Amino acid sequence: MSSQRELFFRHLALPSRKPLALEIERAEGIYLYDRYGKRYIDLVSGIAVSNIGHRHPRVIKAVEEQLQKYMHLMVYGKYIQTPQVRLAARLAGLLPDNLQSCFFVNSGSEAIEGAMKLAKRYTGRAEIIAFQNAYHGGTQGALSILGHEALKNAFRPLLPDIRLLNYNSFSDLENISQRTACIVVEPIQAEAGIILPEPGFLQVLRKKCHQAGALLVYDEIQMAFGRTGKLFCFEHEQAVPDILCLAKSMGGGMPIGAFISSKEIMNSLACDPELGHITTFGGHPVCCAAALASLEVLTSGDLIPQAHAKGELFYQLLKDHPLIREIRFRGLMMAVEFENEETANRVVHLLAENGLVVDQFLFRPSAFRIAPPLIIQEDQIREVCDVILKVLDNFLSKEGNI
Repeated sequence: MSSQRELFFRHLALPSRKPLALEIERAEGIYLYDRYGKRYIDLVSGIAVSNIGHRHPRVIKAVEEQLQKYMHLMVYGKYIQTPQVRLAARLAGLLPDNLQSCFFVNSGSEAIEGAMKLAKRYTGRAEIIAFQNAYHGGTQGALSILGHEALKNAFRPLLPDIRLLNYNSFSDLENISQRTACIVVEPIQAEAGIILPEPGFLQVLRKKCHQAGALLVYDEIQMAFGRTGKLFCFEHEQAVPDILCLAKSMGGGMPIGAFISSKEIMNSLACDPELGHITTFGGHPVCCAAALASLEVLTSGDLIPQAHAKGELFYQLLKDHPLIREIRFRGLMMAVEFENEETANRVVHLLAENGLVVDQFLFRPSAFRIAPPLIIQEDQIREVCDVILKVLDNFLSKEGNI
């Protein structure tokens, strides 16, 4: 009989020829356990998904309770379903007055697709602006605004009327015009290696959009729900978007996304034509129940206020190692930069051997990501950093490489 590993490689369509391929049997809190009982500390949270940890009991309870009532009933928006209504209302209560209408989808890519359609429909314009080294998803529209040619060139032709600017270039913002439907931006660039905005950059971007009548779209798919020390990343900058895209950690481990705007803007998808955007499983009631439970965990405790101090502790414990060239972070989203990609490749492999799961950034492979569940405790951070430092010391002693 074929092993599970053999079946994995034989029958699953894989996005890479070199998957990590850990055979995980269970997960709890910040920990993953493989079939042999080896424990791993999850330092990427499933790429910023498990913000409140794996299998949080309040999420499990909410899922079980909703399963006793109903699962899928009808395509999104046809029936009044309590989990959808409660989640949308709760989000509206936490967001500014111009972000009160929520369209639920299944993923981050779908949220981006919906936001792009909405902007074009509302403004009647075609041009969409994004930024170099931005990542917005793998569907054709999201890929069209992805800011890295190597990942998209093989799939051309993509959407027309796309313009890419340089992130943090104030002069590039002069390209925003009355032809522009929207500007899609990550308030912190993730796959570029945690690139923070220069002071005032997002405020100037907000002003330029307003002057041109273009919509400002924030992709907070990785950065929302407490990851940066605020519930939403834009709260750091006091520059509110016209459309907000969410996903990943939104569901507490269940698949859900959303794009959120004003009722006026969102209503443009409801007519001329009707059903301007539609989804079968978006806002699945079980996923909405899980998302609401996860949101209550985040907003009722001190996980979010603690994120900055926990990130600072990581930084202070790691920053002086001679192998590390730079650390960029906000809250519990961190990039640890090495001299080159080869060093990062080897270190990531060695960390996995020592029970720490990290990953490299798509567009900055010389750095790896630290983004653990927000529930990680100080003693666990110290344990993690001890392992990282020992791995780096051993690497230096064996490789003679600084």
